[in-house]
Amino acid sequence: MSAAELLQTTPRLSVATRIMTEIGRLPAPVHSDGPMRRIIRWFGRPRAVTLRLRPAWTLALAVGLGAMLLLSFQQDSTPTPGASEGIANFIGHFPGATSVEVVGSFNNWSRGAIHLNDDDHDGIWHGAVVLPAGAHEYMFVVDGERWVPDPLAGRYVDDGFGAGQENSLLFVRPAAAQP
Repeated sequence: MSAAELLQTTPRLSVATRIMTEIGRLPAPVHSDGPMRRIIRWFGRPRAVTLRLRPAWTLALAVGLGAMLLLSFQQDSTPTPGASEGIANFIGHFPGATSVEVVGSFNNWSRGAIHLNDDDHDGIWHGAVVLPAGAHEYMFVVDGERWVPDPLAGRYVDDGFGAGQENSLLFVRPAAAQP
């Protein structure tokens, strides 16, 4: 073959060039997956997650979770009465009070046993207590000093000390008799 003939012939393509040319002729793949399917597929792929917690943050997290768990049990502390007991709900309006207790014949007029709560600090104190069924005399002790009959009680009885003071009267029905 002469030099003139060599110049007129096209050089042979390398293997890599021929493969790339064939790939270029193939039709482009069509993705029929929508964006939602791609997102789901992305979340479905396994990934390695490394979580590094410092000891202080771990302790704070554990304490916080423990406190939340304890508070959730305390909030659902509705008393459960027995067959010959009932639930007495005490409510009193004492604005500005820092503590309110209930004392009565059911606890031998002893202070410190039944404390009422004012969770939202609006002056309305409340509490629920399991008491034996029957009639009970009681009073509120406000701020540890002032003994006050329940202004919402339907009945009152003389306290027996002759000073004209009255005790509130509460009738507790057994829980079994409650509708």
